[in-house]
Amino acid sequence: MNLESLLVCRDAEVVRVLRPTLEKLSIEVEVSAAARSGAEILSSAKFDAVIVDCDDLQGGVDVLRSLRQNASNKTSVSFAILNGKTTTHQAFEMGANFVLQKPVTTAGTLRCFHTALAFMIREKRRYFRCAVEFPVVLVCSQSEEIKATATNLSEGGMAIHFEGALAKRPGLKVRFALPETKVTMEPQAEIAWADGLGRAGVKFVDVPESSREQLEKWILRRIERAARS
Repeated sequence: MNLESLLVCRDAEVVRVLRPTLEKLSIEVEVSAAARSGAEILSSAKFDAVIVDCDDLQGGVDVLRSLRQNASNKTSVSFAILNGKTTTHQAFEMGANFVLQKPVTTAGTLRCFHTALAFMIREKRRYFRCAVEFPVVLVCSQSEEIKATATNLSEGGMAIHFEGALAKRPGLKVRFALPETKVTMEPQAEIAWADGLGRAGVKFVDVPESSREQLEKWILRRIERAARS
């Protein structure tokens, strides 16, 4: 599974060390040499990891501080690169999950990212939306069911297309079989949004543990398949 990272840094030595080291861990690296361009990239693209030079890049601290308010990357795993001006405690207070100290070394980077990999994979799985098309049934009550078609599926919910009206209501369940499996799921759900044109978003609010494990495995297989294509 390929992961994606953004490195906001103009220090050539840091880039020289980090890029090949992360690529060995199947983490692709995009580099932005300025805080402003890094912030612009973060506003339009999603990354599994964001790495910011806080002490030697003008505006780097602001990029780290604003990350948790960024709609696309507020839950991305973040790394602060420090060089004596910012303390580790301050970096964590600004939202960093991990800290790298200069001079950045291959061994130190590997130790840090080996620890962070599980968090990055979990984040990738959480937001990854699989394009699909399969039938689902919205169980609104014992006597009311609405047939629909799922158009994407993630760990947290799905987008659907349906005919007729669909109002938000309590006690909703969504019943479906995971594509290409014999696994049937019926998590409790709620309507997150509806556009009035027959499209809506369904958020899973309670998924039994056994079903969640099956869904996580299914999504991981889809991520790996997408990475190979």
